[in-house]
Amino acid sequence: MQKAAKETGRIVTAEEHSIIGGLGDAVCEAIRENPVPVTKIGVNDCFGYSGPAVDLLKDFGLCADHVVEVVKEVLKK
Repeated sequence: MQKAAKETGRIVTAEEHSIIGGLGDAVCEAIRENPVPVTKIGVNDCFGYSGPAVDLLKDFGLCADHVVEVVKEVLKK
């Protein structure tokens, strides 16, 4: 992970749960000695709710289209 972070200069994580204490935080911890910007895609600090999976992925910004949009924005930086 350190090598990839150094080579790319940025990281994007995507997870199907809260971004607080999740994969993104674990990645930040793993690269703390050589930090690069980390963009976390996941459920923000809000109450969840039930529904059809496809709708929930869209509502929480976890659908493929949104992930691609975020990655494109990160790559522009």
